[in-house]
Amino acid sequence: MKELFNTRTEKSHQKYTCQFITSIHHIDALKWNALWPSTYPFTQHAFFAALENSQSTDAKSGWQPFHLLVFNESDPETMIACCPLFIKSHSYGEYVFDWSWADAYHQSGLDYYPKLVNAAPFTPATGPRFGFQENSSHSDQASLLSLMLDAIQQKSTDLKASSFHCLFPSTKNSQQLSNTTKSKRLLKREGCQFHWFNVGYKDFDDFLTDCVSRKRKMIRKERKKVSDKNIDINILKANEVSAEDWKTFYSLYHRTYLKRSGRPGYLGETFFSDLAKSIPEQILLAKASLDDVFIAGAVYFRDEETLYGRYWGTMREVDGLHFETCYYKGIEYAITHKIKRFDPGAQGEHKIQRGFIPSKTVSYHWLAHPEFSEAVADFLNKEKNYNQKYIDECKQLLPFNEQARCMSFLKNKESS
Repeated sequence: MKELFNTRTEKSHQKYTCQFITSIHHIDALKWNALWPSTYPFTQHAFFAALENSQSTDAKSGWQPFHLLVFNESDPETMIACCPLFIKSHSYGEYVFDWSWADAYHQSGLDYYPKLVNAAPFTPATGPRFGFQENSSHSDQASLLSLMLDAIQQKSTDLKASSFHCLFPSTKNSQQLSNTTKSKRLLKREGCQFHWFNVGYKDFDDFLTDCVSRKRKMIRKERKKVSDKNIDINILKANEVSAEDWKTFYSLYHRTYLKRSGRPGYLGETFFSDLAKSIPEQILLAKASLDDVFIAGAVYFRDEETLYGRYWGTMREVDGLHFETCYYKGIEYAITHKIKRFDPGAQGEHKIQRGFIPSKTVSYHWLAHPEFSEAVADFLNKEKNYNQKYIDECKQLLPFNEQARCMSFLKNKESS
C-alpha cells in the first residue's frame, strides 16, 4: 500500500510527491540504498527487508513499516529523499525511554499510541536517519527535511498518532534537525552510551598500557578466567558461519533474552541468516566453543569506521564469558582492522572500567498536544543537566592513566 502526500517547496517552486509505504519491498533496493552514502548497516534496504521477512517488524509486532519516500514530480522514477518510519503501538525496542510520557497521556484520558518513530528497530546505534540524493546541496537537504517533517506531522494527525520521534540521528542529521526545532516544535533529548575509541593501538596489550596498573590487572584476570576454561572464541565472517550455527545462535539469543527480560527476543528466526546472505561483508559472529560445542555467541556489524556489538546469547553462565565475547574480542577486532570506534550497545556502566568512554546521544521528539509538549520540554531541560552531570561522573571512573592516548583524545573531542 502506498499513500500520497503532495506539497510544494516555497524556495524552488518545484513540486514534490511524498509517499508512505507499508513495506520496504515496495521500493527498489538500489533506489533506496542510493540515498545512503555510507555503509552504515542499519539503514540499508537489506536490514529492513530482513526485519520484515523474519516478521520482526509488522503490525503484529507493533513495528508497522511506514517509510516515507520523496520524489520530484517532474521525474517520478527518481527518489530524492527518504526516511525510515514505523507506526508503533508500544515503546519496546527503542532504547529512548518514554514510558512515563505514555503513562501521563493515559492518566489524562488520552492515547499515546500509535506514534511514529524514525529509527533502526531494536538497534540504538547512532547513524543517518534521513537519506538524500547524492550531491544534493545543504539548502536542498534542509528544504527536503522540512518537507518530510511537514508530511510526517500531517500524517500523524490523519493517523491520530500522538507524536513523532527521531532516535539516535547522526551528527549531521542532528544539526539539521536542530535548525528546525523552533519551526517544527521539535524537542531535543540527550542520553548516554559507552563507546571505545581506537587511537592507533598496535594490539590489545598496547591498549592496556593506557590503563592504570590496577585496571590492567583486572582486565587480564577476567580474560584469563575464560582462557583457563579452554573456551575458544573466534570472530567469524558471515560466509564462514554455517546455517546450523546461525540456528544455534538464534536459540542462544532467544533463550538468553527470555531469561533476562521475561520476554522473547524481538528478532525472528531468519533475521540473522538473511543478513548473512544479503550483506555478508558487514556481519560477524563471535562464536564461543567448549569441546567443539557452540555455547555462546555475539553478533557484530561493521562499516568503514565503526564496529557495532549488538546481540548476545549463551547456554550457560561462565564467569567473564560475556565480557570476553562482547567487549574484549570486539576491541581486538577493532584494533586489528583499524576501526576507529566500537559501539557495544546501549547502557552498561560496567563498560566504563573496561575502557568505554561515556558518549552523548541525542533524539528529537514532536508531540502533537501543545500542553504535553510544554511539559515534556520542561522535563527534558532538567534531564539534560542530570545527563551532563552523569557523564562527568562517569569520566572520573575511566581506567586510563593521565598520559593515556585515549584521555588526550577525549580532551580534544570535548574541545572541538
